[in-house]
Amino acid sequence: MNQKYRIVLVEDHAIIREGLRSLFSAERDFEVVAEAEEGRSALRLVENLRPDLVVTDLSMPQMDGIDMMATLKKQNPKIRIIALTVHRNDEYVLAALKAGADGYLLKEAHYSELITAARTVMKGKHYLSPEISGNLIQGYLEGKGASRRKSPWEMLSKREREIVSLIAEGQTNKQIADRLCISVKTVETHRYKIMSKLNVHNAAALITVAMERGLIRR
Repeated sequence: MNQKYRIVLVEDHAIIREGLRSLFSAERDFEVVAEAEEGRSALRLVENLRPDLVVTDLSMPQMDGIDMMATLKKQNPKIRIIALTVHRNDEYVLAALKAGADGYLLKEAHYSELITAARTVMKGKHYLSPEISGNLIQGYLEGKGASRRKSPWEMLSKREREIVSLIAEGQTNKQIADRLCISVKTVETHRYKIMSKLNVHNAAALITVAMERGLIRR
């Protein structure tokens, strides 16, 4: 079989992208056709190149991987997506799967496991790291599956997550308002709602919780 599956890599660390490109280039059935540092650029690349598979980080600047995956699947339901991340908590995994991830792999995995995951999802199946699938099964058996709490991604809107990222960059309400073309009053309202949803009372606590829950990169 001479078919090569065409891949777009989405990762904001150049050294990781280089490693992934080398890994896939060594396999006869894969070809990396493009790379992106963040979600918005990735969406444009995918629209133009129509790859078979996207391998993406989840915590990225500009547009996070969860939102990007949901948009990709809406635009092209047949595209296959593997989330490659450091986040192992159930809330994060479930949010990624809900957004359309076909595979969920931890960055601590061996290269051989990523290749196995890629071949598995290209066959129309799903792949989860053994540690991840084990945690999900345990949570289900303990009764968490039916009554789990909403994840941070479900609690915060897309605009609220965008504002959290800008707050983490140290931008003021005025700077955020100018960047997003909204009023300062609207930014203040969003900040109040974000803090209420995450049960925090100041910007420092907001940033700490956001990092702990994977909403922004450490």
